[in-house]
Amino acid sequence: MATEMKAAPPLGSAPPTPSDDSEAERLREENKRLREENERLLSQVQGAQVPGLYSAPAVRTPSLQQLSRIAAKFNLDLDEAELREFQHAMKRPLASYQRLDKLVEPLPPVKWPRTPGWRPQPGENPHNAWYWRTEITGAPSGKLHGKTVVIKDTVAVAGVPMMNGSRIMEGYIPEFDATIVTRILDAGGIIKGKSVCEDLCMSGNSFTSCTGPVLNAHDSSRSSSGSSSGSATLLALNEVDLAIGGDQGGSIRLPAAWSGVVGHKPTYGLVPYTGIVPMDITVDHVGPMARTVEDVALMLEVLAGYDNGLDPRQPPNLIVPEYTSQLTGDLSGMKVGLLKEGFGQELSEDDVDDMVRDAAHKLTSAGATVEEVSIPIHYPDGTHIWAPMSIDGTTETVVRGKGFGVGWKGFYPTSMVDAITRGLKSRPNDMSVTIKLLVLIAEYVHENYGNRYYGKGQNLGRTLTNAYNEALSRYDVLVLPTIPYKALKLPSEGTSISELCRMALTQVSNACPFNVTGHPALSINAGFSQGLPVGMMIVGRHFDDATVLKVAHAFERIRDSKP
Repeated sequence: MATEMKAAPPLGSAPPTPSDDSEAERLREENKRLREENERLLSQVQGAQVPGLYSAPAVRTPSLQQLSRIAAKFNLDLDEAELREFQHAMKRPLASYQRLDKLVEPLPPVKWPRTPGWRPQPGENPHNAWYWRTEITGAPSGKLHGKTVVIKDTVAVAGVPMMNGSRIMEGYIPEFDATIVTRILDAGGIIKGKSVCEDLCMSGNSFTSCTGPVLNAHDSSRSSSGSSSGSATLLALNEVDLAIGGDQGGSIRLPAAWSGVVGHKPTYGLVPYTGIVPMDITVDHVGPMARTVEDVALMLEVLAGYDNGLDPRQPPNLIVPEYTSQLTGDLSGMKVGLLKEGFGQELSEDDVDDMVRDAAHKLTSAGATVEEVSIPIHYPDGTHIWAPMSIDGTTETVVRGKGFGVGWKGFYPTSMVDAITRGLKSRPNDMSVTIKLLVLIAEYVHENYGNRYYGKGQNLGRTLTNAYNEALSRYDVLVLPTIPYKALKLPSEGTSISELCRMALTQVSNACPFNVTGHPALSINAGFSQGLPVGMMIVGRHFDDATVLKVAHAFERIRDSKP
């Protein structure tokens, strides 16, 4: 695929102060040239506008019937004469929409060539974890040179089909690369394809994707968890070295736990979310997954860093340390807090709790001190704070906001917005039961209570954050089970809607509070019980991902050491 044509600098941008008249004249001529070049590019891409000739409108003037319907929606009583007046008054403002449609918008670059790839046959995809296969190579050297990578199908890869696990987006092909895709290729990674994810990512199980359930790598009758189900499964099957996951309520950490791999939800804003389908801008995270902590740390070095204002989740003064150099195995002087409320929950299994406690206490052999700490707001109120934010926020962003909503500065992938808009109009009945449940709840609450509970959740999110921060002022990390129970059996045909919804949404109790607060959190395999992996979650201070990775690596060395 060809590299994107570079757009001219913004029109009317102020030139530097000239040192003399000749310099000023030169700058005026250069500015004139750039204006002409910009107009030429507009003509090439959109077609020259010839005065006096018909040009199909991008935005039609609404009919009186359409205006009447809109007026009724907002309880406006307008007679036909008033509607005609408003119809006439709209023509001038709509001219801005027409002009905007003709302008060429800047896109993230496509630097590395590729072919569209192929949809894998069932025989080469027995666990249903691949959505699409590719072979995209980047730089001939770099930190990820020779490493194979799978990209979660929420992330745009130019020229490669994308559906986010949903019929809503089926057939969409992005024309740009997400920032993290470019960074992976710039670092020498090889993108082997897109992994299956849950329908619009709204499931902690692995059966809602429209391409079918993702089967657990350790027991094909069980769930891989979600929503980054394919990424975790492909890692557990040794089909790729590295994977990208997304996390709004645990969706990196949950499948990592049930697949026995490592998944890291970075600090909120550390890794740019540019070019990725969101759920709610305040809980969106994207991050690395791998079989080892060292590979996760290496990938984080590549992914992390400021994206020049394209992602409003990011602070501009980000510093990315060399995480791999801090993986020493020595935890001398460090304090580990076993989060009391993460254990003994309503759905907790004793063997999971015991295994995670035992795993945490093994850190003492690396020099750490381990003791219990209580944070009462963690459970169940952490989940109760997250749930309305997730339900209302996702519906507002993805459904009402047609994918990306409004009100933030950054890159809006308008082709993706168009695809989601068309899909929501043409295929709403094809959405999963979990998405339908979310929409029904959110619309009912919105109609009767407005945004009260979303706002209250955001306000109490600060209280939740402060509670964790207080504990983390006394402990270097917190430890708890990633999911309180082992992998569930996948549902059979005929399972009721209510049971499907229950199975999809109960995994998040320990994971989702940290999406509200933005703390870095990693899941690592603590061991196996009854042949199934058990995940241990390690949580750290904001932008101290290095310590989380250091503790995880120390445990990994202890776990894998020979007696």
